[in-house]
Amino acid sequence: MRRFFVPPELCRDDVFELPEREARHATQVLRLVVGAELTVLNGAGAVLDCVVETVTKKSAKVRVTRRAERAPLPCAITLIQAIPKGPAFETIVQKATELGGSRIIPLLSERVVAHVNAKDAPTKVEKWRQIAIESIKQCGSPFLPKIELPVALESCLSQYTLAPDELSVVCSLKESNRTLREAVDSFATAHHRPPKSCRIWIGPEGDFTPAEYTAIAASGATPISLGPLVLRADTAAIACLAIANHELQLAR
Repeated sequence: MRRFFVPPELCRDDVFELPEREARHATQVLRLVVGAELTVLNGAGAVLDCVVETVTKKSAKVRVTRRAERAPLPCAITLIQAIPKGPAFETIVQKATELGGSRIIPLLSERVVAHVNAKDAPTKVEKWRQIAIESIKQCGSPFLPKIELPVALESCLSQYTLAPDELSVVCSLKESNRTLREAVDSFATAHHRPPKSCRIWIGPEGDFTPAEYTAIAASGATPISLGPLVLRADTAAIACLAIANHELQLAR
């Protein structure tokens, strides 16, 4: 797969150079030569078919042969994920990108054990962004999800207020809660149309505290169940995103 990521501002012309990171991959890993075909994704919906014009050990210039703009998915899905310990959040970013998530908000809730200070946060976000870039190159999505800076729950609730056309759900361990499909159907009945955007709240190891659940529900989130089994935080995120992808994208 010869897919490369180039930000929109760097690939507006019909001939342009690949950024340094992508050029190294093209020249030193794939060893592309003049005339080789490749695909450039700009992360904002554009898919560019290109051929290599010139190549050196450290740079590659390509020429666009065809441009195509893909329409965004019917529903913009935001994952609000309490940061789990270890590398699990990296897996979540990767899979959320593959499943069409449009935004990821790393959440610092009471039971989050991962330590993220303000100084290190931009570096972590850039690392997560690079994981998302590799994911769109792997799956062929022309849309790069926006990854926000880690935010505390109280700030998240005040900063990211619910839009009128947005469905919000929070995954809960209570089996009595409705399913995501039921939440979507209820929204469609009340608003006479399916949601144009959806936010999904996933807790950390140990889940949200009762007070946090109350605050999230008060913000407009509907508690939903993913079944009778207790899922890891990363498994819950992937499972819920997969269900949301079907209910809000493929089934419409």
